[in-house]
Amino acid sequence: MTTSTSSTPRLGGHILVDQLAAHGVKHVFCVPGESYLAVLDGLHDAQIDVTVCRQEGGAAMMADAHGKLTGEPGICMVTRGPGAANALAGIHIAKQDSTPLILFVGQIERGMREREAFQEMDYRAVFGTQAKWVTEIDQVERIPELVSRAFHVATSGRPGPVVIALPEDMLTETATVADAPRYEVIDTAPAAGQLDELQQLLSQAKAPMAILGGSRWSAEAVAQFADFAQRLALPTAVSFRRQMLFPADHPCFIGDVGLGINPALAKRVADADLILLVGGRMSESPSQAYTLLDIPVPRQKLVHVHPDSAELGRVYRATLAINTSPAAFARALAEVQGPAQPAWADSTAALRQSYLDWSDPSRVRTPGALQMGEVMAYLERTLPADAIMTNGAGNYATWLHRFHRFTRYGTQLAPTSGSMGYGLPAAVGAKRVQPQKTVVCFAGDGCFMMHGQEFATAVQYGLPIIVVLIDNGMYGTIRMHQEKHYPGRVSATALQNPDFAAYAQAFGGHGERVESTDQFGPAFERALASGKPAILHCLLDPETITPSTTLEKIRDAALQARP
Repeated sequence: MTTSTSSTPRLGGHILVDQLAAHGVKHVFCVPGESYLAVLDGLHDAQIDVTVCRQEGGAAMMADAHGKLTGEPGICMVTRGPGAANALAGIHIAKQDSTPLILFVGQIERGMREREAFQEMDYRAVFGTQAKWVTEIDQVERIPELVSRAFHVATSGRPGPVVIALPEDMLTETATVADAPRYEVIDTAPAAGQLDELQQLLSQAKAPMAILGGSRWSAEAVAQFADFAQRLALPTAVSFRRQMLFPADHPCFIGDVGLGINPALAKRVADADLILLVGGRMSESPSQAYTLLDIPVPRQKLVHVHPDSAELGRVYRATLAINTSPAAFARALAEVQGPAQPAWADSTAALRQSYLDWSDPSRVRTPGALQMGEVMAYLERTLPADAIMTNGAGNYATWLHRFHRFTRYGTQLAPTSGSMGYGLPAAVGAKRVQPQKTVVCFAGDGCFMMHGQEFATAVQYGLPIIVVLIDNGMYGTIRMHQEKHYPGRVSATALQNPDFAAYAQAFGGHGERVESTDQFGPAFERALASGKPAILHCLLDPETITPSTTLEKIRDAALQARP
């Protein structure tokens, strides 16, 4: 790849790659396509690692995982038409999870537009509701300008995905143009007097709490907020699938506000007189279908801290709205003092104990020979604190979210959008970016098969992830709701699955079948020792639909409730 100077003509595809390098990009996730061959040629000589994926949805999810772990935009490249359509699943995740991501999509030649040419799409229309910005680069000279803007948009305010379409003929034109300087994330600080107002609200509170969510955090910010909570004995929860934002071993941690919430925690949110919501949106899942906070004016006093001014007041009218990132806010909290003897200290200790009881896997017994509670207890004893845990969507994820105690920032990859299939590509992306970390993917049988082909990507790059594949022979979440609302009328939720251990072996990985609790630990140790990508095919009794109930109990309760 040629050195960038304003007097050197370069191919458009090479100019684009030079912009990625200028902005500090180290990884690209892609499925190749003839529509952007000039970019692939530019990558040939670049100091950028390229991960070739097996499906565009998987590539976009790997880029999302990169964005979550680093705070820098994950980069994904796909071809036009079907490739772009496949990538949309990952864009939706990045939108709802506030993840910085840039998707580059091949496009037809400019002279063929609006003839429904081969694989033609109007990308502004297709991605317009899901991306922060969608554009198409028509002039090769504007590549540095528009790519620079993409990095700024993806990382500013509430982070999110940007989509850039690349006409094939534009990429093969040449231009003499300078590279743009590396992007800088724009941030704000709390306005004058807002920290004093927060301190005043805390001094008046009897039952305050904090809920942490969203993105634009860092390990330093997590530690700073933990220090603040310690000083004030402030009970602190995390939002849905954001457990890594506060250490679970902290005396002020009281659990996660999400699906399958601890009833005691839900009651505290409802009864709180002051909620400090930092970074999150309290959307449908954490708000328990918008029931915990009234709309538009919550009955609790609400201090809402968010990096995007458009989010403040959009759903909830806050008592105090602070437009800044969680990281900047956490730094500023050193100035905030609380009461010398907080009135809520005893309730913090009680909520903490309730969390410890709720997340104790030894208290759970379920039907069948494989006890997931004991599996989780084994993993808690075995895994290093910095192990990265990934999952997609399904009832199986409850075991991970309820019983794994996250203590480090950057150890959780899970979609708040509820997208199935995310766990495996996220694990591949995580191991590609942070190969020194232990990476464990939780997946259901239905969830895994959404992007199971990316196991081949793990094998290709020698990424020894471990997939704990929980097989109950059904789309379990849908079956659970089916039994609640249409008891006994099972329809379209049963699955016939392959031998997933053999599946792993066929790809060149390590695979084992686990049918009972005592088999799990030795199988996990052999998977680690293999040094290969591994699948542990765990057979779970279909009745074990959640840690708290069974399908039979759900069905019986629904039948009894019928008039």
